[in-house]
Amino acid sequence: MTYTRLEYISVHISFLMLFFVTLSNLINLFYEVDKFDHFSKNSMKIAFLRTTGFTIIRCLQTRHLPIGNLYESLMFLSWGFSLLYPISNVGNKNGLSGAILAPSAMLTHAFATSSLPHKMQQSTLLVPASQSHWLMMHVSTMSISYAISLCGSLLAIVLLSLFYAERNSYFFLNLEHNSEKSISRLNSCTNIKRQADAQNSLYLLLLNSRKCQLINYLDKWAYQTISLGFSLLTIGLLSGAVWANEAWGSYWSWDPKETWALVTRLIYAIYLHTKINEKWMGEGPAAAASMGFFLVWIRFLGVNLLGVGLHSYGWLV
Repeated sequence: MTYTRLEYISVHISFLMLFFVTLSNLINLFYEVDKFDHFSKNSMKIAFLRTTGFTIIRCLQTRHLPIGNLYESLMFLSWGFSLLYPISNVGNKNGLSGAILAPSAMLTHAFATSSLPHKMQQSTLLVPASQSHWLMMHVSTMSISYAISLCGSLLAIVLLSLFYAERNSYFFLNLEHNSEKSISRLNSCTNIKRQADAQNSLYLLLLNSRKCQLINYLDKWAYQTISLGFSLLTIGLLSGAVWANEAWGSYWSWDPKETWALVTRLIYAIYLHTKINEKWMGEGPAAAASMGFFLVWIRFLGVNLLGVGLHSYGWLV
């Protein structure tokens, strides 16, 4: 009873902190306020410690790492997002990674506590297939790789939207430039128009310079993040194959979750290959990385929600 109450307090305090961090980060993207930045960092520390406390309490109850069902896996994923938040702030000066990680942790946390049935949120014994020393190695590695890969894919989605917005802005600027040319010919105000064009060109040059810096930053961080997530995903798949051979007598059985994990890894491999090949630049790699976001959630939630395959026990227990 005491454990259950402590879990309840830790889970709800961490969600409240994540909500405040998400709100303050979104405000700080438009209005840079130092107080909001300090508040976000301190609140995220509290959320991380509370989620860690939940994990420790559940571990004391079940005598194993609490990643045995969908609720515990989602809470572990939220913990992974919270862990990445201070790490991303080391090299992140504009707070964009924090603005992505905080909502990700909050939404994952909210789905786990609000959408899943109360029976699943209670601590239960592991099914026989999960009673192995490979549980911590495989599931924890996969969950952390998903948290890192999702962060990289979200950065790629923001990058893709910038490419799209930039293309449209060039289209409208060309139209405006052509219309100004026709007006200047009709009105014969060439000197005034030249001065206005020079001012507009200087403004556009500064705007494009800032956009270029943001695009380079997003491209760099998305590549580094997905590279790390890809490496951990590979380790998770290999450890899962060894575990599957011990539990089911086969390294690979084309189970739906195994198949989607392989597809996800292939998509990220295509992204990394396009980044190495200089012929593929711009929207192509960003689109490939963006696809990984949806594939991860299909693999993480889709199989469990449908209740099919050998890995579906996470939803049914």
